[in-house]
Amino acid sequence: MPDAVAPEFIALQQALIGRYSLDRELGRGGMGIVFLARDVALDRSVAIKLLPPAMAAQPALRERFLREAQTAAKLSHPNIIPIFAVETVDDFVFFVMAYVEGETLGQRIRAKGPLSPRDGTKLIQEVAWALAYAHLRGIVHRDIKPDNILLEQGSGRALVSDFGIARVTETSGSTAVGEVLGTAQYMSPEQACGEPVDGRSDLYSLGVVGFFALSGKLPFDAPDIPALLAMQITKPAPPLGSAAPGIPKRIAQAVDRCLAKDPAARFPTGEALAEAVAQSTELSRELPAPLRVWLTKGRGAKPALYGWSALMALTAWRWVEGGLNAGSIVGLGLSWGAYLLYRLHQTQRILAAGYGLEDLRLAVRQHTERRREEIAFEQTGGPSLFGRLLRGATLVAFGTAIASGLAVILFPAAREGTGWFTVFLSSYVISGTGVLLGRAIPGRILKASGETKPDLGSRLWLGRVGKWLFKVAGVGVKRPALPAGATHRPTELAIGLAADALFESLPKETRKELKDLPALVRRLEADAQATRARVEELAAMLEDVSAEDPAAKSASLKITGAPAGAVIAGGRQKLRDDLAAQRDVAQKRLGVSVAALENIRLDLLRLKAGVGTVDQLSADLSAARELEAEIELAIQGQEEVAKLLRNPRGGEPAAG
Repeated sequence: MPDAVAPEFIALQQALIGRYSLDRELGRGGMGIVFLARDVALDRSVAIKLLPPAMAAQPALRERFLREAQTAAKLSHPNIIPIFAVETVDDFVFFVMAYVEGETLGQRIRAKGPLSPRDGTKLIQEVAWALAYAHLRGIVHRDIKPDNILLEQGSGRALVSDFGIARVTETSGSTAVGEVLGTAQYMSPEQACGEPVDGRSDLYSLGVVGFFALSGKLPFDAPDIPALLAMQITKPAPPLGSAAPGIPKRIAQAVDRCLAKDPAARFPTGEALAEAVAQSTELSRELPAPLRVWLTKGRGAKPALYGWSALMALTAWRWVEGGLNAGSIVGLGLSWGAYLLYRLHQTQRILAAGYGLEDLRLAVRQHTERRREEIAFEQTGGPSLFGRLLRGATLVAFGTAIASGLAVILFPAAREGTGWFTVFLSSYVISGTGVLLGRAIPGRILKASGETKPDLGSRLWLGRVGKWLFKVAGVGVKRPALPAGATHRPTELAIGLAADALFESLPKETRKELKDLPALVRRLEADAQATRARVEELAAMLEDVSAEDPAAKSASLKITGAPAGAVIAGGRQKLRDDLAAQRDVAQKRLGVSVAALENIRLDLLRLKAGVGTVDQLSADLSAARELEAEIELAIQGQEEVAKLLRNPRGGEPAAG
């Protein structure tokens, strides 16, 4: 407790003695003082918000405080701080709410800067859910700002607090038209004008909060409140992308839409906003920083290690004597041994941070999926002529290197002189250079789904070798518990990981009998991920088409006639209907893919529990293979259509 104790603290403690034990003051605001206290009977920490005595002496303010606290006490939502009691004791008016260990969003940003796109999007989504819940019950918060949003320690969950100036929209007279309540930096235009407000006003304020959380800047700032309110009313908000260029497009679009001056142009509900930000593909595939470091750490050393290994391999053979050079072999072993120890050290750091083998495997798979998308983009329009020539030369050089190396090993006469060695070394260098260049300039088309596989090192971590290395790295490491959801797992990957763990727990003979199961699970995962990406793409296209203003489009085209306008409107409606139908089909296909994975997981559970049979699982595997083939054909068809749209006649890409 601080040395300087406010008089309200002592007086309130005297009034509540035996019921609540006050610990310290947590903060002050325009409508209250908040104290940390202990509920004596229930032995739990609570926060007590006290209406300042000077305000409690005013009947109107006292009545408003009690009425709105009682209204807020009816709200029960995971992202709203619950109110346990609303009371008056002597001259004190207060309510008791849950105490959340953590910090406000304002404190977090002031201390550490803007949130990451993942954390910022999670914040917007959770606050939007809370507001949607309150709005459905007729309650508008009216003061959404960073200092009224708490971030729970450990989980990072966002909780909305202080419905102190909220009003029940069905109750007239709680706030007169023309009366301005709220915080100017986060106030909607209609609220700044003193006009009646609804839930869309809170969404505007949440848009300002999102802008600030993701960029560290406010969309509007001015030296005084009147100037600031004038900007809120008249000046268009700058795009979030201009203040935070690295923000994913769909998140930026959602925040920008919240900041529309016209309430009708914003999201209609908090649920619609939460759904929009949840559709961000960039969010769902972003890994926590420790896992990203683990994936990339040491990759820069691999080319040097490969080159050193090649040199050691060349000198390991004594060309004249036909024996082995023990020194080169030891050097080769020490090089890879040092790299392995380095990777084990990195894995220990991951373990010490609380992550497990499933998290590492998930990181590998998501990295592979990201690389698949990159290749799909790189190969738009097909490989270049240089890429095809480079690939051909690399294959020829690689074949020559193998043939000359075998000649030296199998035929003693070939070891005489340096001719064969020169051929081998030259071919080896050319093929190695071609492989490195080929990663930047591909010489063949890779399918957009499933063909890009993890590299050798990643495949080791996905298999039994990775499981063994993980156990070795975990010796003596204490792992802290991570909060739930620390690593995002798309549903199909979560089911696949569970199936992997169950498969590994089966007897060796059973695993051998079901040896094709892991590969099938991987393909179903890839199909589900590709389908999920298609659903998100179609949803984004549908939202973009729906968001456009047909009237503005007609005006820009100088089309004023009613028939022409009707044609445009009809065409746009047909496009919306087609996109919605395609999205629904893709969503259904996604559900079927995930159901196939779930059936495999359930069969493995039954098998492990002794109530299932291998024959039953084999039947489900056969059905899954047929489904996988159907989905693959559908995906290939989509790719062919996309190619035709890009290049309808085999010439220049289609315009528009």
